Amino acid sequence: MRIHRLRLVSRTDIMLGTVLAALFAACFGLISPANAQTFSSSYTSTAPKDCRVTSAGNGVDDSTIRICPGKAGLVVVISEDDLREAVSVGRSRAAADREPAAQGWFGPFNSTTHTVEWRALDGKPFAIIQRWHIADNADEDKDGRPIAKPLLAVTRLAPGAVCHVAYVDVKANPNANELARKAADETARNFKCGKDEVKVIGETGRAVELAARR
Repeated sequence: MRIHRLRLVSRTDIMLGTVLAALFAACFGLISPANAQTFSSSYTSTAPKDCRVTSAGNGVDDSTIRICPGKAGLVVVISEDDLREAVSVGRSRAAADREPAAQGWFGPFNSTTHTVEWRALDGKPFAIIQRWHIADNADEDKDGRPIAKPLLAVTRLAPGAVCHVAYVDVKANPNANELARKAADETARNFKCGKDEVKVIGETGRAVELAARR
């Protein structure tokens, strides 16, 4: 007859196992949130009423500069000249003016909306997303005025230079906002201004074609 020997589990063994399991769960409960990265969005305004508006100082009537409060002590500087805008970000107007983004002019007439979306990682902003309207001279309305094409531009922030990193054509991509956020989260922080090419995200449309004209 084969006899199976059974090992009796003591109360001490059970208590020890319970304690070890609890410690294991507690350790992972503490470690997981610390390793998790949280991306988030917040918004600021660049409407003239919310900014300090000054003259560009070149004697042209429609040339102005808006210095608008942003997030984390940053300011958004919008330079408008000859019906075109350039947008940069820095700790001050002078700092923003030194960034590559301050020279990021599109060739066609253009303007930006008054809402800036700030992408942040664990509360620290690393990119902005802004909607541009770029005039299309080849597509006019009934009054002969160019019809603007919407474009989302993703701009990386410091540390490192401030510049455009990605474009999303709004009309060609129904999920343009999601694509822009994904591009910001995955591309902006490691993008090398002046070395890396600006990425076109999603389907290419007329707005992206116009943005490529300098």
